Amino acid sequence: MTDDELSFWGHLDVLRGYLIRIIVVTLGCGIVAFGLKEWLFDIVLAPSRSDFIVYRLMHAEPFKIELVNIGLTEQFMIHMKTALYFGVLAASPYILYLLYRFIAPALYRQEKRYAVRVVLGGYVMFVLGILVNYFIIFPLTVRFLATYQVSSDIHNLLSLQSYMDTLLMMSLVFGILFEIPLISWLLAVFGLLKAEWMQQYWRQALVVIVAVAAIITPTGDVFTLTVVSLPIWLLYEASIWIVKSTQVAHP
Repeated sequence: MTDDELSFWGHLDVLRGYLIRIIVVTLGCGIVAFGLKEWLFDIVLAPSRSDFIVYRLMHAEPFKIELVNIGLTEQFMIHMKTALYFGVLAASPYILYLLYRFIAPALYRQEKRYAVRVVLGGYVMFVLGILVNYFIIFPLTVRFLATYQVSSDIHNLLSLQSYMDTLLMMSLVFGILFEIPLISWLLAVFGLLKAEWMQQYWRQALVVIVAVAAIITPTGDVFTLTVVSLPIWLLYEASIWIVKSTQVAHP
């Protein structure tokens, strides 16, 4: 029996099998990441060190950020949570492949082409958002906030929980924000978005971008708002160009 001939319960059985595979592969990747503790946290904690690549490129002055643990179980729980996140990220191509295999039989040929573009484009942009946050946004934010002092008599101690929560939250948010060009393209394909509208309401868009940046950043200082708002604004400008090109291709 082909996928097209499966009953409702048959489709549910197929979905159950895919979900089991997704869970097994994700947990397997997470367990591997958990076992590679030194490698895992060398990556995660790299932005807190003054020899991180972005600081070297900026020729920034050496600095020291002291991370402390203030909870009995925090380090173990953070280790588990971080390994699970890495497991999901490592397994994500396989997860997307299985999800596409599940929905593909219900799509027409043209719809399959769009689905492939959306899945691949969405995945690439999500990963790109995570990388931009890891290499640019988060390091600059951490360096500024963790080394800022109102007096030389006061020393900063940053909790590991705060550091990890901020990194994971900002990575997720920027992964989602980097879907703006893809969403704009889809809306333009369906005729729901025009480049002229985006150019006309750029002031309102700027206000929304700054508001979003203020919500997702841990503080409301001008430096952090600028660092976070700039890439979102660049995504908005790129989306205008994408929508223009889509309008030409789909008049």
